[in-house]
Amino acid sequence: MRLNHVRHNSTTTSSPQKKPIYQLSQRQREFLDSALRVNQAGELAATLIYDAQKPPVVRSHPHLRPLMKHMYDQEAGHFSTFNKYIAKHQVRPTAMYPVWEVAASVLGWSTAVMGREAAMACTEAVETEIGSHYNEQVREILSWAAEAERRGEELDDELKEMVATFRRIRDEELEHLDHAVENDSKEAKPYDPLINVIRAGCRAAINVSERV
Repeated sequence: MRLNHVRHNSTTTSSPQKKPIYQLSQRQREFLDSALRVNQAGELAATLIYDAQKPPVVRSHPHLRPLMKHMYDQEAGHFSTFNKYIAKHQVRPTAMYPVWEVAASVLGWSTAVMGREAAMACTEAVETEIGSHYNEQVREILSWAAEAERRGEELDDELKEMVATFRRIRDEELEHLDHAVENDSKEAKPYDPLINVIRAGCRAAINVSERV
C-alpha cells in the first residue's frame, strides 16, 4: 500500500494552517492491502454471479431485464474501481481468483435455475455479507480519522476519497439487497438453508481472500 508516500512531502506554503498528514502504521497499511484485495475478489464474484443469473432469470421473467442489467452494471463498475486501486497501490490480488471465478459462476447459474426467488435470495445473502464487510472497513478507517483529529492531524486526501468510495459502493450493494427483497427473495424454497449456506460461503471466501 503506497498511501502516505505521495502527499507526505507536499509544501504548506500556500496553506499555512493545513493540518499535518496522519501517518499510517504498518498494521493499518496491511489492513488496507487486505481490504482492497478482498473487495476486488468480492466484486469479481458479484459480476460473475449476475452474469450467470441473467439468462435463466430474464428468459423466465423478461420484465427483470432492466433490473438485472442495472445491478450487473453497478457491480462491473465496482470491479473496475478496485482493479484500479489494486494496480495503483501495488496490492497483490488473491491467489484464489480461479477458484472464486468458478464458484461464483456456479452459484449464479444454480440459483437462477432454481427460480427467480432463489436467484434473489442469493443476492440478498451475498449483499448482506458484503454490506456488513464494507461497514467494518468504513468504521475502521473512520476510527483512524478520529485518532488523527485528536492528534491535530488529518487523513491523506487519497484515503479520504477511498473511504468515500467504500461508502458509496456499500450503499449500492445494500440497494441490491433491497431489490432482492422487493422481488420475493424471502419466498425462495428452502429459504433459510439457502440463505445460511450462501452467507457462510461468503464469510469463508472473505476470510480466505483477506489472507491468501
